[in-house]
Amino acid sequence: MKMKKFINKPEDLTQELLEGMAAAYSDKIKLEDGKIVVRAQPKSADKVAVITLGGAGHEPALSGFVGEGMLDASVVGDIFAAPNAISLLNGLKMFKRDAGILLVVLNHAGDVMSSNMAMKMAEREGIKVKSILVCDDISAGLDAPLKDRRGLAGCIPLIKVAGAAAEAGKSLDEVFEIADKFNKRIATLAVAMTGCTHPQNGATISELAEDEMEIGMGQHGEGGGGRSKILSADETAEIMFGNLAKALDLKSGEEIFAIINGTGASTPMELSIVFRAVAKLADKMGVKVAGGIIDEILTVQEMAGFQMILCVVDECSKALLKARSNAPYWTCLG
Repeated sequence: MKMKKFINKPEDLTQELLEGMAAAYSDKIKLEDGKIVVRAQPKSADKVAVITLGGAGHEPALSGFVGEGMLDASVVGDIFAAPNAISLLNGLKMFKRDAGILLVVLNHAGDVMSSNMAMKMAEREGIKVKSILVCDDISAGLDAPLKDRRGLAGCIPLIKVAGAAAEAGKSLDEVFEIADKFNKRIATLAVAMTGCTHPQNGATISELAEDEMEIGMGQHGEGGGGRSKILSADETAEIMFGNLAKALDLKSGEEIFAIINGTGASTPMELSIVFRAVAKLADKMGVKVAGGIIDEILTVQEMAGFQMILCVVDECSKALLKARSNAPYWTCLG
């Protein structure tokens, strides 16, 4: 696939995109040395800090969700690459406090390795940290162990819930408990119609024939084993919703928060049609859609497709999802 992108020097790509984001949303975020995006107006130090890490190239995730009621900081690696442990440790040091830190980690090998190493070093520095691992991708199979499930865009509503709990002044143990409960009932499945290229070198990461799609493709173009001829929006949604409902053990009478996350090249028109299908499928099984999002919250460059994210909610998590936030890509009046 030929790469057509508005960039300058490939080696400057991550730094320049972060500088641009910080310039556009200077009232909400600022960029610190070491590619660490932090809140423009810091949270009170007597409240739990919420931090994450991850590679660039998936914007607006993850740095677009730094702000009041969400993340205190995002430690950014290069394109599709986790930041190293020292970079993450430096981010944790910036938020050393008695209230502690919740570290949100997506289940990818580099992120997990960096976070494990940084947490060991942080412990020696007297930094109080608890981590939560997001393993929401069910494409490995409904019976696959959590360690084999990748972290996808389900991290974003989890960050909203954890960030709101921290903003409300809850303790680290309380924030972790709320986030952990929510995390256990998030499930995500992705579908792609086209692959993507690496924006620094133009390498083709994944390819699909003109008449093919793949259910289960990862956010770096990893195969998901569900390749088929292209199906309609309703047919695709029915397959994906059915598998997600099974993974969540979704039952009549429960409520869900649903997200259709565009991965880069699919239009709001398409995403809206898919959300319509989700609403109809939920209604058919007696499940209420308590809220939702149709947007690009985590992208994969020019990949055409979407991630379907279902979160089972209760009164607590519904309130936290609606609580005040002021991040570049998630603002709630509260």
